[in-house]
Amino acid sequence: MLPTRQGSIRLFRLGGIDVYLHWWWFIAAVYEISNRRGGYSSLAWNFLEYLSLFCVILMHEFGHALACRQVGGKADQIVLWPLGGVAYVSPPPRPGATLWSIAAGPLVNVILAPPLTLLVVLGATGWGNELPNAYALIRAICFINYGLLIFNLLPIYPLDGGQIVRALLWFAIGRARSLMVTTVIGFIGVAGLAIFAVAMKSFWIGLIAVFILLNCWRGLLQARMLARAAKLPRRQGFACPACKEPPFRGALWRCSKCSKAFDTFESMATCPHCGTQFPVTQCFECGRANPIHDWLVAAPGVPGAEGNVVQPPMDTNKQ
Repeated sequence: MLPTRQGSIRLFRLGGIDVYLHWWWFIAAVYEISNRRGGYSSLAWNFLEYLSLFCVILMHEFGHALACRQVGGKADQIVLWPLGGVAYVSPPPRPGATLWSIAAGPLVNVILAPPLTLLVVLGATGWGNELPNAYALIRAICFINYGLLIFNLLPIYPLDGGQIVRALLWFAIGRARSLMVTTVIGFIGVAGLAIFAVAMKSFWIGLIAVFILLNCWRGLLQARMLARAAKLPRRQGFACPACKEPPFRGALWRCSKCSKAFDTFESMATCPHCGTQFPVTQCFECGRANPIHDWLVAAPGVPGAEGNVVQPPMDTNKQ
């Protein structure tokens, strides 16, 4: 499953995006720095190398977040943990918007690659002999950047490459089927990573394989849910203000007070079982919540259109 804020330290807020660092990061830092002790003349350079890894991953995740906002999505949280980073992005449920939100992360690494490569080449023929520690650091950052780029572009869900494949398939076969196909590819990729981890005796690769396996299973369940939801009837006269999708018809919301299911658009602001009123209604497609009167498209004669509003307390799956 994806890392959460639980067990994380809030570092800072930049551009409306909160950045959190999981406490396991410090344990991984001590392990990695001590293992690469011989690469430099002092541990200070090893610390700078690990800090560089932090910065490269952070820029990659900000690429995701800013691209998601550019297409009208929601992105306000980044969590860094030992296996990398996760930008919590919720783009509009369109293949183009999803594709750009995901592709922008690796694009940051692509942009960083030429200047880093140039510095390595120049260092090998000139300044690297005079500043061996600095040259070793630049070379390590270059390798880190290329390594992150290549690994993230593997077509294995939920890595960026897998999600890019999913967005491309979305154009041709739809949202649910594209996720189904991508998760199946992901399971095959997990098997390959597991074999590679055993062959290389790598604890970290094995841990990554477990992480991918859990998310592939989660993606498979989500794909099945989306396939079932696609068959449900839609309610006319309403549309989500964020993604413009009409809501599903049926008792799909659950009251947080009495725990009974009801159709929020039918009752217009009030749980029909206990009378609880809610201020906003959450969209099952994009996860955004808005007052129910903002959902009205053209529903003349709908009773209560000017009255109270309702919120579904049941969370929806987000991309």
